[in-house]
Amino acid sequence: MAQKLLPATLVGSYPQPDWLIDRTVLSKQTPPRTRADELWRVEPQWLEQAQDDATLVAIRDQERAGIDIVTDGEIRRVSYSNRFATALEGIDLDNPGVTRSRGGVSINVPRVVGKIRRKHAVETRDVKFLRASTDRSIKITVPGPFTMSQQVQDDYYKDGEALALDYADAVNAEIKDLFAAGADVVQIDEPYMQARPDQARQYGLKALNRALDGAKGTTAVHICFGYALTIKQKAPLYDYLAELEGSVADQISVETAQSKLDCSQLRALSKTIILGVIDLSDSSVELPETVAARIRRALPYVPAERIVVAPDCGMKYLPRETAYGKLRAMVEGAAIVRRELTGQ
Repeated sequence: MAQKLLPATLVGSYPQPDWLIDRTVLSKQTPPRTRADELWRVEPQWLEQAQDDATLVAIRDQERAGIDIVTDGEIRRVSYSNRFATALEGIDLDNPGVTRSRGGVSINVPRVVGKIRRKHAVETRDVKFLRASTDRSIKITVPGPFTMSQQVQDDYYKDGEALALDYADAVNAEIKDLFAAGADVVQIDEPYMQARPDQARQYGLKALNRALDGAKGTTAVHICFGYALTIKQKAPLYDYLAELEGSVADQISVETAQSKLDCSQLRALSKTIILGVIDLSDSSVELPETVAARIRRALPYVPAERIVVAPDCGMKYLPRETAYGKLRAMVEGAAIVRRELTGQ
């Protein structure tokens, strides 16, 4: 990982090109939990090649913007979770179930009909492609076991903890393969820990630590209030955050920009903080000084040596030019604060 003060990264996703996926339809619905192959605009026999090309665009944008820890932009995914979640054994893909999203909307979801197992590696090619395409540190993301257990119709376990723990075993196997394939950082996305904190307190941490057990590299957990596209008002405090001090993860990714988070809440964590300083609900590009001010808000509670700067959440729903502009502002804002702290 980059050693400089206040390095910059993405949370995970970057805008996909309109020639690759139907962004208009994608932006008008809850992020799909089941497969949504109809959204791809490229014929199946050419899809992998097209996704590779679009991934290169995302990598080069990050490099040009000055990002230190680069992701693949999650270009190969319709949503952050469905690509991995629908690749597992124990799911009936032909007869989906129904549940409510964190926003209270009924949506189609994977239906669990047997024991959850990982049949094969899902994202290792993604990591190998990313590793071969940049000389910078790289990060890859996977959906978390607690979140996946909340995004299904469970017709088999009838026990939320048992379901989450089997998802954890699947994620654990994937994480080990991702590090072996060259990842510097693997991030688990666990937005439903914030959405359903009471259930998360029962077994979320147990599942998370099981998923991370034996990981041979830097691990992160992203916990958020939901996409800015669908969640317009965000609270200034997390309902589930201090609990993550008990996780074995090295880094915790939090939002502070759109929510105007009370950063004193960060005092509960002794881990590295991936600090969200880009507001994804605002279509305008921030000034670097605006970003710098957001970084400064956290410094009374987290030393700069434990901060990585990032957008609040995934950037996939933004226009590409807006996303790139925000990344440039983020890098420049971090540079302002770095000069203040080091004189360089």
